Amino acid sequence: MRDTLVLNASFEPLSTVSLNRAVVLVLQDKAVVEASHPELRMRAAAVDLPVPRVIRLLRFVRVPFRRQAPWSRRGVLVRDQHKCAYCGRRATTVDHVVPKSRGGGDTWLNTVASCAPDNHRKANRTPEQAGMPLLFEPYVPTPSDAMLLALGADGRAGLPDWLPEPVAAA
Repeated sequence: MRDTLVLNASFEPLSTVSLNRAVVLVLQDKAVVEASHPELRMRAAAVDLPVPRVIRLLRFVRVPFRRQAPWSRRGVLVRDQHKCAYCGRRATTVDHVVPKSRGGGDTWLNTVASCAPDNHRKANRTPEQAGMPLLFEPYVPTPSDAMLLALGADGRAGLPDWLPEPVAAA
């Protein structure tokens, strides 16, 4: 599981890594532990290290600017917190607001999470034509939002303490 947050030297989130990778970065003096599990420690013959939850790189890593997170079906489900945009129940499929056969594409603003019955009921129609208004509007998450939301794909259970509550679209 990728449960350790990696911060750039400027404290901006970069990615998440496995615990093993985080420990290697700290032991190689490429990162420092910013937050750790309060009672857990990793011990070896010459090492006594807190179990890291958040690490910060010591050297700044230049990341190419990305205007938006890349679209994916999993990303849409995570963005919408696995809630159906039509009824609010658990969503397992992705629905195109404007169907692909009518010119709609695989974009953040044209796709929403949907339960299978609502996806089939809406079929090849727009929400207005099907009489199924959206409970929330789709939005484009920032790359860092997408990374943090991806950690919360299955709810808050078992997630690291540093992960904030997902923010609903305004």
